[in-house]
Amino acid sequence: MADGMTDKALDRFLHRAIARAGAPNGLRFTERQLYYELCRGMMPAHRLPRRPAFTVPALVPDRLFRGALDRHGTIPGLLESARPLPRGAGRNTTEPDLFDYGLPRLLVCESMQVAAMLRANGVPMESACPVVSAADLPLDPGIAAMLDRAGGATVYVLHDASEKGLDLPARLPALTDIPDGVRVAAIGLIPSQAAPLHLPHALGRAVEVESVNPAVLLRTVHRLVRGIHRTTAPLVDVRGVRRAGFLTWPTA
Repeated sequence: MADGMTDKALDRFLHRAIARAGAPNGLRFTERQLYYELCRGMMPAHRLPRRPAFTVPALVPDRLFRGALDRHGTIPGLLESARPLPRGAGRNTTEPDLFDYGLPRLLVCESMQVAAMLRANGVPMESACPVVSAADLPLDPGIAAMLDRAGGATVYVLHDASEKGLDLPARLPALTDIPDGVRVAAIGLIPSQAAPLHLPHALGRAVEVESVNPAVLLRTVHRLVRGIHRTTAPLVDVRGVRRAGFLTWPTA
């Protein structure tokens, strides 16, 4: 579909995708989020009913997307590529007693880009929940101690709907020190969440968190880490849940 499109038409779709990615109030967004907004604009499957549930292929070849970016120039709201946080993050603080407090919640993202986007849009301050990526692990011992000190703390894990992503919550205790009594809760993305939304999928049918509209992702993360649920279904505690098959990648 996109291969036969003129540059002028693709540029119009990109212009609209930029506006959607930053809506409603000038949100910051990643390059991959913009890519998926472009795909969504060219195939608006998200407007279809949730049933039947299915994901759709990302139709825009990377070379065409890159060409459109080059023609557009500077894009307001677009984040630069993220880098891991410096080791010992939090040590260079003006609050010398920072690590004396309890930390009731922490969000670990599989993607550095997603973690940077959530930080850029104020999740740590607005939801009182620090955001790190898997690349930032292991945690500073001071942060682990803060989780322990809080009593009943939760580490939330945001990951792609892929084999590697679904395995991350169960692997987290091997990647960093999780004190006893701290819950590890997977908040998605999982295939059963992606399919009703008709999200675009990448090669191998993996669905990236960045395929979710930025505003929707922010609202959902705020709601989940604050413990505000639309249903009475609890978050999944992943300790031992792999034995029940919850994190097993589907074969069909």
